[in-house]
Amino acid sequence: MSNSMGGVIDMLPEDCVSTILSFTSPTDTFRSSMVSSTFRSAAESDFVWEKFLPADYKDVVSRLDTPLTYTAMKELFHCLCNPVLIDGGRKSFKLEKSSGKISYMLSARELSITWGNDPMYWSWNSIPQSRFSEVAELRTTCWLEIHGKIKTEILSPNTKYGAYLIMKISNCAYGLDSIPSEMSIEVGNKVCNGMAYLHNEDCKKQQMESLFYRNRNEMLRKRVIEGVERFPSEREDGWMEIELGEFFSGEAYEEVKMSLMEVKGYQLKGGLIIEGIEVRPKD
Repeated sequence: MSNSMGGVIDMLPEDCVSTILSFTSPTDTFRSSMVSSTFRSAAESDFVWEKFLPADYKDVVSRLDTPLTYTAMKELFHCLCNPVLIDGGRKSFKLEKSSGKISYMLSARELSITWGNDPMYWSWNSIPQSRFSEVAELRTTCWLEIHGKIKTEILSPNTKYGAYLIMKISNCAYGLDSIPSEMSIEVGNKVCNGMAYLHNEDCKKQQMESLFYRNRNEMLRKRVIEGVERFPSEREDGWMEIELGEFFSGEAYEEVKMSLMEVKGYQLKGGLIIEGIEVRPKD
């Protein structure tokens, strides 16, 4: 940038520059701070960074399990770019650092899990790898059914979101992939269906199952609603995730219903560990 252009920029009132930056993004504001002293000063203002916070940020801050210490809106923004627990530790909230868009994770306790409170089928354990105080571990069941709900009004508007089941597979897991689980995302009258293979079993076990149960498994797979096939992938935090589907959070307030089910095989299964469902921007 030429010196003459830099001089013109420095002539702009700081509040004018702050207003301009508030219509950009956190990333653009950071870059602009290197343009001139005027931009650098404006890029530190509470006015700019409060615009990057959600409209309901005061409500979110009031629901934090552990209060945050901050002296400026920029500092608060950066604090919220790391996952924080809210609502008694049953949810996790986070802002995307580059855009300020909102992510939530619903803990297993926030989900509806069929027979989840029956210790014969599910156990609730505390493990150090989880951000939540409890995770749900499937002991044994023939009916796997998990549902979650979230309202678009607490998400970022005009944003494409993905919903992800956050999970682990224990060493003693069994029966999880005899037939694929069915996934769905429902918003209003729009439904997105898919199939999930939760666990890729070792080759010898697959060969044995293919030999003894081929006809049965082929018949069971025909019962499953067709859709996009998905498999778990590893996350940086040591967990695995599988995408349940995607949806668009528009201007209208709607309820998003998310589910994973395997209720058609009737075979026993176990060893699935559920941390929760994460809803995060895909843009």
